[in-house]
Amino acid sequence: MHHAQMGTFASVDSILAAASVDQDLEQGCGTSPTWLCETVYDATNGNRVLVQIAEWLFVVVLIVAGALLLSFLARRYLGRAVARMVAPDRSSAARNLQRLGINTPEGLLGESDSVGDESDPRRLARVHSITVVVDHTATAIIWVIALLMILGQMGVNLAPLIAGAGIAGVALGFGAQSLVKDCLAGLFILLEDQYGIGDVVDLGEAVGTVEVISLRATTLRGVDGTVWHVPNGEARRVGNLSQLWSVALIDIDVAYDCDLGQARRVIIDCASEVCATEEWKTAVLDPPQLLGVEALGADGITIRVTVRTKPGTQWALQRTLREAFKNALDAAEIEIPFPQRTIWVRNEEPIVTEQ
Repeated sequence: MHHAQMGTFASVDSILAAASVDQDLEQGCGTSPTWLCETVYDATNGNRVLVQIAEWLFVVVLIVAGALLLSFLARRYLGRAVARMVAPDRSSAARNLQRLGINTPEGLLGESDSVGDESDPRRLARVHSITVVVDHTATAIIWVIALLMILGQMGVNLAPLIAGAGIAGVALGFGAQSLVKDCLAGLFILLEDQYGIGDVVDLGEAVGTVEVISLRATTLRGVDGTVWHVPNGEARRVGNLSQLWSVALIDIDVAYDCDLGQARRVIIDCASEVCATEEWKTAVLDPPQLLGVEALGADGITIRVTVRTKPGTQWALQRTLREAFKNALDAAEIEIPFPQRTIWVRNEEPIVTEQ
């Protein structure tokens, strides 16, 4: 009997001890303890401070790991998406113009730049600039959210921080309006492919070949070698002189007393011969077009000729055609007029006054 009572007391003590342990575990880890909490609780003999530190560190590690993973995925897949988004498709642009009824050179219909083409500096510049912006923006957003989550785990009140960040953002926006304006304008220039490296553009204050495009500014080199740095926000209007195709436009003056039919034949035959040479046949997209009489000037009759060419080759072709027209018109004895004026000299007798 005595031994039975002792066994009963022992079992009661063990039950009470287990209940006490369960109560301590519940106070330290909650009613639904996690595996980590139970493990640390058992390993530290119920040290609640170490349990809380371990849980906090575990959450922080998960947050940091998630931020690293999201940053890696953003850099990897956003870069590819940007590369595909900004890949130029000139044949599609030409077909769109044809749908609108615009006469498009046939040579452009077969041209299409591949997404994986790594030799196009124009595309590489666009991809690099846009990818940097998207990458940095996504990374900043991810890490700001991760930092706020970590501060929330530490028990920091986030409301004042968010309010202060909003006020600082407004102040920074007012103070850096010009910089934000330039960056936004540069981003839209790249997204819309208004111009690229190698294009000849007119930005109002400067005209030249594009050498560098960044989010803040565009660098041009003028025909005289001058390097222009134009903030993107200051480019009110953009004239791209070398996109899709260019046009060589030449105006030739002939004398009023010449045979216009003969002059037209000489001019169009000369233009066709020049465009068919080895030097120019690959640059010319369409046969020369004789538009006819452009103006009746004070000194002669202006005849206009146009030739569609590959971008950027129109100026050299214009110079070659002017020289060829001069030689052809001279050979055909057709006068190229120069300013002539008739001057009347009036000789009047001096007026003699009587004394």
